[in-house]
Amino acid sequence: MDAKISPSEQTPTSGEKPPARPIRTRRWFIIVGVALVLLVGAIWGFNTFRNIKIAEFFANMKASAPPTVVTAAEAKSEVLPNLLTGVGDLTAVQQVDVTADVSGRVTDILFTPGAHVKAGDPLIQLFDEPDRADLASYKAQTLAASLALDRAKALAARQFGPQATVDQAQATFDQSSAAVARTEAIISQKRIVAPFEGDLGVRHVNLGQYLSTGTQIVSLTDLSKLFLNFTATEKDRSVLAVGQPVRIVVDAYPGRTFVGKITTIDPQISTDTRNVRIQATLENPDRILKPGMFASTTVELAPLPAMVTVPETAVDYTLYGDSVWRINEKKTEDGKTELTADRTFVKTGARVRGRVVIESGLNPGDKVVAVGQLRLQSGSAVSISSNPPPPIPDKAPRN
Repeated sequence: MDAKISPSEQTPTSGEKPPARPIRTRRWFIIVGVALVLLVGAIWGFNTFRNIKIAEFFANMKASAPPTVVTAAEAKSEVLPNLLTGVGDLTAVQQVDVTADVSGRVTDILFTPGAHVKAGDPLIQLFDEPDRADLASYKAQTLAASLALDRAKALAARQFGPQATVDQAQATFDQSSAAVARTEAIISQKRIVAPFEGDLGVRHVNLGQYLSTGTQIVSLTDLSKLFLNFTATEKDRSVLAVGQPVRIVVDAYPGRTFVGKITTIDPQISTDTRNVRIQATLENPDRILKPGMFASTTVELAPLPAMVTVPETAVDYTLYGDSVWRINEKKTEDGKTELTADRTFVKTGARVRGRVVIESGLNPGDKVVAVGQLRLQSGSAVSISSNPPPPIPDKAPRN
């Protein structure tokens, strides 16, 4: 009989190699890898095919879409007025609060609030009866002193009296005359009159009221001529000069322009704002402008060289920059002319009377879209409408 081999005898020794992996495991990994490659390729091919078809679809749709109808405007080379704009306020050339020079009780009010008065017109009468009594007494004393002086001079001329008597009579006469003048001045102070021609304001006193010295009675303003005070920046100081015309517009009278002239330029520039104060004077014959009104100012300076301009409606202002839609002409394969619109970034300058200065990005004669930009994409086909661009409004719309 053959002897049995124990399990311990079947275990390989430590020096022997383990049996190799079966061949079917490697085949499994190869199959899985090929499947993944095929799957990734299929996904990539599908996406590529889809993108191509989408591009073809939009290209066919763009080619078949009708041109967008827009209103065109031409970039012009023109000389625009050189304007310096700002804001200011109006003040009166002559304005005063009429006050009492002396104390006293109001016995008569001789004006109507809001009325137009001339220089010297009486406004208020204070109680002055004691002063008038003193005036009568001083006048009597003056008359007596005058007679005594005449007698003293006559006697001295015939050497019947000393010169000292003449001097004493002269001094008495002078004192009486001074007392008369002083009393007349006090009486005149108690009859308060308008210092100049103008318009009165609101009354601040009542009949029978006791006024202390300096009490305000009424305001008086000369509206025939006004000052316009405004400021300009330090860099604009060199282009300003006395005598230049200034046009102003106020909210109270929209659409109406008032004209004045620069009369004063402050020689100092503010260290806080780096602005210079300017004062213009303007006539106000209708007296419709009032002190304290807010005014928009415009100073017309020397004209600048010709610049390229387009209507304001043609410019798109965005955070990425200012741009216009320039209309270009190109030939198609069949020889026809096609108009397309492309967004063109430009550098804008001042805006004057509904037009914008284009410092760079356009040339004179270029056509741009003035109305209809919202429906455009870069390269869109366009057709120009026969309607003209919208007119420039005379004034900004008001809500």
